[in-house]
Amino acid sequence: MRPHPYPILEHDDAREAFIEPSRVVQPIDIAERCVLCFFQDVLEGLREDEALSPVYTLGSEMGANPVYELIVEGRRVAVTHPGVGAPLAAGFLEELIALGCRKFIVCGGAGSLDAALTVGHLIVPDAAVRDEGTSYHYLPPSREVVADPRGVSAVEQALVARRLPFVRGKTWTTDAFYRETPRRIAARKAEGCLTVEMEAAALFAVAAFRGVALGQLLYGGDDLSGLEWDHREWQGQTGTRRLVFDVAVAACCVL
Repeated sequence: MRPHPYPILEHDDAREAFIEPSRVVQPIDIAERCVLCFFQDVLEGLREDEALSPVYTLGSEMGANPVYELIVEGRRVAVTHPGVGAPLAAGFLEELIALGCRKFIVCGGAGSLDAALTVGHLIVPDAAVRDEGTSYHYLPPSREVVADPRGVSAVEQALVARRLPFVRGKTWTTDAFYRETPRRIAARKAEGCLTVEMEAAALFAVAAFRGVALGQLLYGGDDLSGLEWDHREWQGQTGTRRLVFDVAVAACCVL
């Protein structure tokens, strides 16, 4: 590993780390397919409907994070919250892979950088600008990380089957939501980013490093495309959030 003035760019291509997930998390009888759902309200609704069966518990200093099993037309699908922010999401993904999951679809919301992306608009990210730190510990430095074509295709198939309109494009992954400055937003828009969120680049990088399939579906949330921030009450879009989850499950089943 060559020293660099900026430590984040000191890429180490060693395949094994000092603490490997496979050494601290033992495989269990778990579904090969897994939906990572950012919507706690959807998960709560599924629990109330008794549609989810607990199979494992991930954890952090924030507390327990249950992993559930959902049966969809006879198929087993694991379902859990991925954790907010790139480091936690990457860590949970690592542990799910160690448990035995191999095919992932992520569903969540994102800030809109394009005024045409109204609240609830569906977006399939096919690349992410790496403006976070986690992905650099998995892949050599680059401006972007490309999404797994298998995951992108599965999400698109599920959307087309339901005749749901969507756009496909680039997202901007950042660690600092309170440092999305006007100049930085303008720069990301200029390079083609449709949305901004906090996890995609890291999840794409972990999936590529571990050789698992992963795709993502986002819906347009708050609007950062104008002169002023518009929250648009995006987290209250209950119907849209359940729709996005259902599409993610369908995509996972064909992945």
